[in-house]
Amino acid sequence: MKITRIRIYKTDLPYVDGSYGWGAGNAISVAKSSVVVIDTDAGIQGCGEFTPCGENYMVAHSEGVEAFARLAANQLLGEDPRQVARMERLMDHIVQGHGYAKAPFDAAFWDILGKATDQPVWMLMGGKLTDGAPMYRVAPQRAIPETIAELDRHRASGYRQFQIKVGADWVVDIDRIREAVPLLKPGEKAMADANQGWRVDNAIRVAHATRDLDFILEQPCKTYEECQQVRRVAEQPMKLDECVTGLHAAQRIVADHGAEICCLKISNLGGLSKARRVRDFLVENRIPVVSEDTWGGEITTSAVAHFAASTPEDYLINSTDLHHYNTRSTGIGGPTVHDGKLYTTDTPGLGVTPDFNSLGAPIANYGEEAS
Repeated sequence: MKITRIRIYKTDLPYVDGSYGWGAGNAISVAKSSVVVIDTDAGIQGCGEFTPCGENYMVAHSEGVEAFARLAANQLLGEDPRQVARMERLMDHIVQGHGYAKAPFDAAFWDILGKATDQPVWMLMGGKLTDGAPMYRVAPQRAIPETIAELDRHRASGYRQFQIKVGADWVVDIDRIREAVPLLKPGEKAMADANQGWRVDNAIRVAHATRDLDFILEQPCKTYEECQQVRRVAEQPMKLDECVTGLHAAQRIVADHGAEICCLKISNLGGLSKARRVRDFLVENRIPVVSEDTWGGEITTSAVAHFAASTPEDYLINSTDLHHYNTRSTGIGGPTVHDGKLYTTDTPGLGVTPDFNSLGAPIANYGEEAS
């Protein structure tokens, strides 16, 4: 089997609730998705997606996928996409770093391998260890009464875990946490996610002012070292997110006992192949994980769902249904949601096909029939 064509699509994904506020005063209303579609001479097609949470989120950029494609497409054409490890090494040889830009290509290779072997991706990644991943839902930065109303709305839809966005104003954040967390019902969990937004001194102030409440403190500061300063004095469990960038970061977290929970954003880690190695290392060292990504539609959520399904249930904290955050789609099919849980498909590959009506015309086309 050989790759015969690579197409890149771009589409806007408007946020369902208007404005999505996070971190130190950041807000987006539209996310920009990049979708990779790979065709083969066997008639099998694979797809992948990358969508950053705004243009200033970490080092990712919405134009990174097409930039990588311009550099790599001619070297990927003619290769056998079923050889996912070889394809991963080839991409890393072509471009150092920029894993987020390679992640949708990596997902497309796994999709093709699954279809070629008549197996879902979760089977290829080790089997189904979680049948229905518990989901969380985000409550962006809004006025406190709006946050409480939003949590009630998500609770009525079946969610039992909530990520309360903080990080803009530490004084207001204390009130947001103190107002929202005591309203949790039995069996529910809350994460106060600063998305790197606080200075160390203010993060410590927040931790001390809320020390009597049961919630998870998520990525309070920008760097790993700063988060560890907070961790030394905070009583809440700590979840690290943006600074979990790869296997070396995971090894440091394990060596330092640096977190109780690690959030694994597939694109942030460079794709399913690399994310799988990071996850397996953390689980082997008894650190539970979250299966998610930076943003996305049905294609991204399909990859997230397969990743969650192949994670041991007792080490999977939660996942999320990113495709329900948008008013437009990137794919047809994919995972389903019932009673606050995310269920992957059992169909070969990722179980999702590109929604070409929504995606429109490709912005780049390499290989057969390229124009």
